[in-house]
Amino acid sequence: MTQRPQGGEAVGAPAEASLQPPSLARRLAAMTYDALLLVGLLVLASALVTLPIGLSLGPEAADALFRSAAFRWPFFAYCVLVVAGFHLWFWTHGGQTLGMKSWRIRVVRADGTALRLIDALRRWLAALLSWLPLGLGFLWSLVDSGHLAWHDRLSGTRLVLVPKAARRR
Repeated sequence: MTQRPQGGEAVGAPAEASLQPPSLARRLAAMTYDALLLVGLLVLASALVTLPIGLSLGPEAADALFRSAAFRWPFFAYCVLVVAGFHLWFWTHGGQTLGMKSWRIRVVRADGTALRLIDALRRWLAALLSWLPLGLGFLWSLVDSGHLAWHDRLSGTRLVLVPKAARRR
């Protein structure tokens, strides 16, 4: 079994294509774990930008800059890239974020192979659509025959529950 599968390779044994989907509660628990990790990552990413600016400009000038739209929108985009980078990295390097690993969930393509960068990007963008109507895209997995959320269907990916034995490496 490969630790870091490349896009298009089978992720592990037993074949990921035959594994069961996780429950919505398990999905949400993994997302909660990841949200806590992302808060810390965003604090660090923010500090990497704001501390040098604040120290070089001084408190008054830095405060004025931080309040300006010329700073806020690029900074917002930077934070979105940090969040996207977190997911894209983990999904393309083993198929599991840290929250997903804790809850024994892996993301794979519909055929059971590892995600490529384009698959991960499609999934991340489609997940935004699943959140927009008050999370309806995630709730959809409760009524979907394959237990897939909107972004699973739109991106051609799905989540599988990793057996306990396969988790130990």
